[in-house]
Amino acid sequence: MRMRKRRETVLIKKRIKRPIRRARTIKRIDVTQLTAAGGVLYRPADDELLVLLIFRNGVWDLPKGKAEKDESVEECAAREVAEEAGIPEPVIETFLCSTYHEYDMNGKRYGKTTHWYSMREATVSEMQPQREEGITKVEWTSLHEAINKTGYENLKTVLIAFAGVTEDRAGG
Repeated sequence: MRMRKRRETVLIKKRIKRPIRRARTIKRIDVTQLTAAGGVLYRPADDELLVLLIFRNGVWDLPKGKAEKDESVEECAAREVAEEAGIPEPVIETFLCSTYHEYDMNGKRYGKTTHWYSMREATVSEMQPQREEGITKVEWTSLHEAINKTGYENLKTVLIAFAGVTEDRAGG
């Protein structure tokens, strides 16, 4: 009888000593929100519109950048397009759409909302890529080619929105 009692005690002790399973905790990743703006700069050419693409860090892109303190998104869009293409500030015509994406940089997570505008040149001038931003080429291309060349899916969405705006203007 003594053995039996001892055995029960051992079983109870084993149960007590068993590690308690803790619920898995999901680590929350803090996302720093950023506001940016950019544009689809265009010019008419014969029977089509040409749009400006920049070649930044090995990818065809649209000009855009982060808003500065106390700057409206419209001011940011015009400034960034002018800086990145090396031209006078363009004229904003209409809002196109907004895009959002997240990325990691230097161990931090960022979420960037970019507001996009249709714009035209204020004056025709020679373009100079903003090399300190990794931009090595600036080029005019057809809208169809731009959609195929851009390196990011969200830019294709922006260019398609631009195509819709220009079709509406043309009545088709």
